[in-house]
Amino acid sequence: MKIAVLSGKGGTGKTLIAANLAAVCDDASYVDCDVEAPNGNLLFKSKTQETEPVYIKIPVVDAQRCDGCRACTEFCKFNALAFVSGKIMVFSEICHSCGGCVLICPTKSITETRQEVGSIAYGTSKKIDVISGTMHTGIASGIPIIKELWNVMEATPRNIFIDCPPGSACSVMESMKYAEYCVLVAEPTVFGTDNLKMVHELVQLFQKPYGVVLNKSLENEWNPAKEYCLQKGAPILCELPFDQKLAKIQANGDLIVRKSKQYKNCFSELLRSIEREVQHAAAIDS
Repeated sequence: MKIAVLSGKGGTGKTLIAANLAAVCDDASYVDCDVEAPNGNLLFKSKTQETEPVYIKIPVVDAQRCDGCRACTEFCKFNALAFVSGKIMVFSEICHSCGGCVLICPTKSITETRQEVGSIAYGTSKKIDVISGTMHTGIASGIPIIKELWNVMEATPRNIFIDCPPGSACSVMESMKYAEYCVLVAEPTVFGTDNLKMVHELVQLFQKPYGVVLNKSLENEWNPAKEYCLQKGAPILCELPFDQKLAKIQANGDLIVRKSKQYKNCFSELLRSIEREVQHAAAIDS
């Protein structure tokens, strides 16, 4: 079971939901795909056992062999190659490492070199695998790191809870595209509702089964996110209250389910609801 947890903006409780769902699951991995600012490992207090670098391939042009035919610049749809002042220039920041320029070059003037763009760290916390991707400062895209995280996820038989980046851009799509089910986290504000709409449209575009967790809910107060779900027919999995006890545990960097029996029961029930939804979706597909 691969569950992606999304939110249209930061601060809604996406990491809270993903980490605590993993913590109440008997056989689970927590995977932090928010590679620009991974912090789920702080809640698990896991000790890193191993770190692996992540590389991408960048073209290198041999100016002595290049005859300036420009086949490579015409091929590259990302404009990562340009013919300037009689030579080919490489703009590595926008290169997608497809390798096409190497294949198409008639004079074999282009080779590839490795560039380190980030790393993946592995740890454990009470039998939970904690896997985090981190993008190096100044790197343009975290997608290569997220792809490598998916290679790791595909190799494990455990239940996986994916902490996606906030928003609905390419890195989010890469994080959730192979998930079996998506959990959308929203807060009860106008801004939270607008950002819920973004990720709601995203999961519909990918035709993913999904449900919504309404976080920071206030009793007897207007909740525009809940109103949006009811209007759009978006299933609500649960509502978490705006609770000072919960906020204090979270602010201290602790997993709520390990500090509160009440919330352990709450997240256990949420997990059961998700499992039922995944089974239902699988039955429809079959």
